[in-house]
Amino acid sequence: MPTHSSHPEPGRGVYSISVAAELVGIGVQNLRLYEARGLLQPQRTAGGTRRYSADDLDRLRRIGDLLEAGLNLAGIDMVLDLEAENAALRRQRVPARRQGPGRP
Repeated sequence: MPTHSSHPEPGRGVYSISVAAELVGIGVQNLRLYEARGLLQPQRTAGGTRRYSADDLDRLRRIGDLLEAGLNLAGIDMVLDLEAENAALRRQRVPARRQGPGRP
């Protein structure tokens, strides 16, 4: 029997652009700019309306943190790419650690 949660899946786009902007505390134009620069790729409805996920909101908060630290958008793009690459490498290492030394 499926269980129902009051929270959507983290990657599922459910928030409109105005709601996402309000939740994160930034302007709608900034969201559009970040998308145009490739920092964010919200899901789209069949009609083309942007839908932001909880993961997107986390990414927007990270972008805000990096802006406050003094990085420009090009620097933020590089940091986010490196963080994603690092996370992927960590996910690859976890199964290897569980196997232990000397095991295939």
